[in-house]
Amino acid sequence: MARYGVATKLSPEQTIAKAVAWFGQEGLGLEVTERGDCCATFVGGGGHITITAKAGGPKTDIELVTREYEYDVKQFMRKIA
Repeated sequence: MARYGVATKLSPEQTIAKAVAWFGQEGLGLEVTERGDCCATFVGGGGHITITAKAGGPKTDIELVTREYEYDVKQFMRKIA
């Protein structure tokens, strides 16, 4: 399991929406098993991704925890940073 962090100018809600588009059925094809304003969990293919977004001043702090999807998480982080 790997844990990553990144900051973005997007709001927590915008970040989660982008994560759902990137990792969900229309993107990577993972099943969204949990979704809220500040978090989402995706599962599939023997792995998972959990993203948590917390507003912190001018930027939003993002934490991503994954198993099996490290490459895809890193690509997503580059896109939103």
